[in-house]
Amino acid sequence: MFQGIGLTELIIIILVLIIFFGSKRITELARQAGQATRELKKIKKEYKETLQELGRELPTEEEKKAIKKQQKEA
Repeated sequence: MFQGIGLTELIIIILVLIIFFGSKRITELARQAGQATRELKKIKKEYKETLQELGRELPTEEEKKAIKKQQKEA
């Protein structure tokens, strides 16, 4: 999740956030971020279901490559 960020840097970031926003505000921000993430996942799931209901599946990587190849040839 935090590739390239060490434990020391993570602790410094958390301390700066606590100092800047305060602990109460950070919990509110984290809660809002969690709600937004859940909402985005819900929207993504509904979008995929809608596409499947329409009889269209999302193209695989191979299909995407074939489409690009056809477009280059045209």
